[in-house]
Amino acid sequence: MSIAFAMLTAIAVAQEPLMTKESFKNINLDQPGLEKVKKSVAAASYDLAAAELLHYYRDRTSVRHLNFNSDDYIQLKRKKIDETTKQLAEDILLHKFKPHKGYPTYDYGKEINWQYRPVKDQLLSTFLHRTAFWENLGVVYSNTSDERYALEWFFQVSDYIKKNKQGTYSDEKDYGWKAFVVSFRLNHWSGLFNLFLRSPNFTPAFLMEFLNSYNEQADYVMANYTDIGNHRLYEALHLMYAGSTFPELKNAKSWRGSGIEVLNAEIEKQVLPDGIQFELSPGYHIGTIKIFLDALRIAQLADIASEFPETYSRKVEKMVLAVGKYSFPNYEYPLFGNSFMTSKAQMLKNYKEWTTVFPDNKTIEYYATDGASGQKPNYLSSALPNAGFYAFRDGWDMNATVMQIKAGPPASFHSHPDNGNFVLWIKGRNFTPDAGSFIYANIGHHENEKRDWYRSTKAHQTLTLNNKNMENNARLINWETSDKIDMLNYINSSYNDLEHQRTFLFVDKNYFIIIDRAIGEGTGELDIHFNLKEDNQPVVDNAKNRVYTTYTDDNNLLIQSLNTSVSLKLEKSFVSYEYQKETARTAFAFEQLKPDNRTKSFITIIYPFAKQAPKIDLIENKDHDLDKGFLDISLVINGLKTTLKKDLTQ
Repeated sequence: MSIAFAMLTAIAVAQEPLMTKESFKNINLDQPGLEKVKKSVAAASYDLAAAELLHYYRDRTSVRHLNFNSDDYIQLKRKKIDETTKQLAEDILLHKFKPHKGYPTYDYGKEINWQYRPVKDQLLSTFLHRTAFWENLGVVYSNTSDERYALEWFFQVSDYIKKNKQGTYSDEKDYGWKAFVVSFRLNHWSGLFNLFLRSPNFTPAFLMEFLNSYNEQADYVMANYTDIGNHRLYEALHLMYAGSTFPELKNAKSWRGSGIEVLNAEIEKQVLPDGIQFELSPGYHIGTIKIFLDALRIAQLADIASEFPETYSRKVEKMVLAVGKYSFPNYEYPLFGNSFMTSKAQMLKNYKEWTTVFPDNKTIEYYATDGASGQKPNYLSSALPNAGFYAFRDGWDMNATVMQIKAGPPASFHSHPDNGNFVLWIKGRNFTPDAGSFIYANIGHHENEKRDWYRSTKAHQTLTLNNKNMENNARLINWETSDKIDMLNYINSSYNDLEHQRTFLFVDKNYFIIIDRAIGEGTGELDIHFNLKEDNQPVVDNAKNRVYTTYTDDNNLLIQSLNTSVSLKLEKSFVSYEYQKETARTAFAFEQLKPDNRTKSFITIIYPFAKQAPKIDLIENKDHDLDKGFLDISLVINGLKTTLKKDLTQ
């Protein structure tokens, strides 16, 4: 050991507080295995009692953690640690932290300033207070046994506890003492505890400081649950982590029981009958599945799985099956509702975990094995009517055509005002990606123009009146599937004085007709917005009110208005697949004015083609009257005629 390192250790030990009886107030001394600790406390040998408690934790084998256990150092020593993780650990030694992957590393100062906010994004600050970035220290320490990393973790934990006591900051409930954030600290600290437990510099005094702070934080979460949403679920799950990882603490059983009680209640409230979590976000839906299943795994490890009824696992199974309905053949899904891009590798990993929980479900097995075994779903187009997620589909392989549509009820939190929005995937290409989110910045009333644009109705593929944001409140009129035509017909109370009826027709499992009707007293500029993939320079044909792509792989798309009364205009648009990253792309709108209370209508065709955009003409037949809701048209596409006749009022 170097002289400088020895001095650091000596200073750290010298600064540790003396043990008193108060140090053990949160410990259940009657817990099996703590007999020596109890005896030492009774004899007022508090330093010895703390040392005995540390020995107990180092020898303990009965408690298992879902992420990190005290014997994981064996595997981590053999594992090659990537250079990024090593560099992040080195940066942490210098108090340079990277709390969120969407931002670079920031220097938080020699005397760490836990309130430093380098950018105006509350998410970065709340992620700092989650302290997940310390995992880099733990992984590198377990791999190298270099005590620099352990000493720094002990120092930073103590520094954090000292500088972030309750009542220190006026806005602490938006940051360090927001119950949702505190719950994540519980989760991360319980795993990090195991990674550093075998360090010779893990002192009895630090153990007591850590446990008493952990106890305070767990009590705080249990007393300050978020009222609703996925935050409440995470808080409950993380209390289960707390109660299961540290059963020696007096309130451990209460934390664990509270988590189970909340999750049992919330799965009934938050999971709609069709299996979708009520925030209507594909990404958060998958996160919610993980919450419910992690809780079940924790309960199984603690031998209390019976506290979850059979209906609990059946609901989670339905949630898993819903994922396949709103996904594309490459396992990606629309970026509705603050979702960010996933990968096929990640989704296969998810499905493999899910199939271990539901081994008899052949559909889940089909997804988990990428179609190698199990059973392909016995349907094509599908509806999740409670959530308002609908899918037109002609197959399940990579050559399939799949349109995912959102037309659902009001939803808060992550939901965007975008009913009628759709994403079209054909032969491996997502032609019309959802805009995504880019940033969450408005949390805590912090306005951000980028966030507001990505959330706006005009950034999505639906109708606007005067480019204002709509309200989501869809009422299903008709959903039907057949060999010839699949149909989704709904009406949305978009504005106080205007309803938007949108009808999708999937014709011959080949192309799409979209009929939009603007109904009501509202007047002004009506726009039907469309956004294309960022990697193509399409042809914009104003004379024929059409736009079409020019890919060279015989996989292209035409979007054409069949109205004579509309004009085509280009719009500014972006797409964001990752946090704080965006790309410009082509977007356009078909526009017409609504001067009075008479209904205005649009008819749009979306047609896949190989090399040359088709010639399309519309013939209005005798019963055609969209003002009254009657569709009676013939389409002549490259000389071939197809007649479509529908009563859109039923």
